Amino acid sequence: MITIERLNESHLEDVRQVSLADEQVKFAGTAEEFLEDGSDFIHLHVIKHDGVLVGFFKIDTAYSDSYTFCQQNALGLRAFVIDVNQQGKGIGTGAVKALFTYLKQRYSGFDLIYLTVNCKNPGAKMCYLKGGFEDTGEQYLGGEAGPQYIMVGKLNQ
Repeated sequence: MITIERLNESHLEDVRQVSLADEQVKFAGTAEEFLEDGSDFIHLHVIKHDGVLVGFFKIDTAYSDSYTFCQQNALGLRAFVIDVNQQGKGIGTGAVKALFTYLKQRYSGFDLIYLTVNCKNPGAKMCYLKGGFEDTGEQYLGGEAGPQYIMVGKLNQ
């Protein structure tokens, strides 16, 4: 069973144990970078599978302030990571599906969630599509690792 929780002190050591393949770090960053990025607008969350922490992600409540493609009243999904040893088991897709229910409950004032996924990362794009996101057909060209597909999911519509 997949569950999602807001990051707390009890998760810190387990988050540090989450690892990515070298080629994935350029897309999502490291666990340490994730832990350093929380703020009033960037909320840190963890993903558990059968009670074991297997990943993490950030919710950006001010995403539309940074990206013109993002509508007002929308969240941004950043640094969605599943441990390299847990990939290929359907956990990522299950976590994306669980994400929608989780966000509807905890961020009820938002209607949409946006993300960008690197064009060189087709596995992640497929995971997001299977989980309920839609490809907008547009690309974001300002990413450090190259062009990215813009995707959107509906929360309260």
